[in-house]
Amino acid sequence: MTLSITNLGADDAPWVDGNALAGPLSEIMGTDLTLAELTCADCRTTRPLAAMRVFNRAPGLVARCPGCEDVVMRVVRTTGRVLLDLRGSLVLGLPLPTA
Repeated sequence: MTLSITNLGADDAPWVDGNALAGPLSEIMGTDLTLAELTCADCRTTRPLAAMRVFNRAPGLVARCPGCEDVVMRVVRTTGRVLLDLRGSLVLGLPLPTA
């Protein structure tokens, strides 16, 4: 598996939307996560992954809730593994595949 975590923003904005997580997470999970929903542990709001603010200028990807700005997800690639930290999320809801 090859996971590329690079600077996904083309301009000087400090963050990009949550769609930036779709590619890297689909490589890990084997499914498209654009319709996944996260419930923030701080403000308890449920939003689509695409609504999160993703900061990509670090050694990984950091997703923050657009409402309260708490960290809801971290994705970091190390040698031979990918670390997915969902400590700031109560629930990650994934749609079932359609038949």
